[in-house]
Amino acid sequence: MIDLHHSPGTASMAPHFLLLELGLQHRLVPVDPAQLGHKTADYLRLNPNGLIPAMVHRGLEGGDLVLYESAAICLYLADLQPQAGLMPAVGTRERALATQWLVWLTNTLQATLIHYFYPERMVNAGDAAAAAQVKAAAEARVGSLLPQLQAQCTGHGQPWLLGARFSLVDLYAFMLCRWTRNFGQPARSVPGLDAWLQRVMARPAVQQGFAIEGLALPWV
Repeated sequence: MIDLHHSPGTASMAPHFLLLELGLQHRLVPVDPAQLGHKTADYLRLNPNGLIPAMVHRGLEGGDLVLYESAAICLYLADLQPQAGLMPAVGTRERALATQWLVWLTNTLQATLIHYFYPERMVNAGDAAAAAQVKAAAEARVGSLLPQLQAQCTGHGQPWLLGARFSLVDLYAFMLCRWTRNFGQPARSVPGLDAWLQRVMARPAVQQGFAIEGLALPWV
């Protein structure tokens, strides 16, 4: 059994939707950030960074496996069922490119989005003006990054981010693009990205995931 400690709409979305894509038996364990559920002693034993998500794969030989970092969880889940093809085989050109894009998403796009949502982390305590500047700069930076994602999605003439085959990278990028939905220029406003977002959103597992998480429209 896999336990995913999650909160709707957060970085647990990609692992959640991937579990549904793979049809893996799992249990969602709610974590309420409004009540600082991610800062409790029990949760910090799973993820010492106090961030969502965390995953526990129980009943494994050698003991339970605890993982944090959304991308690491996604890679682990995809490799549990390599026959599903949601991550290319290790050692291939396709795997190298998929890894590149996943790392770009986490280290570049997601990191910038975190500055937008939590600008106070980047300034002196109580400096509201500086926080507003960080937030505005982060939104502008995200706007400059989305065309790079657009070029990847549209440059090969195939339906998915990596080409002809849907992958976990589509789910991860979709989650981050969703976070821009209230921007002045959200991902859905970028030509080419809008059609790709609709294709991802139309997948049954994604539709099921949104229903389970109970998120209000607009989804992206």
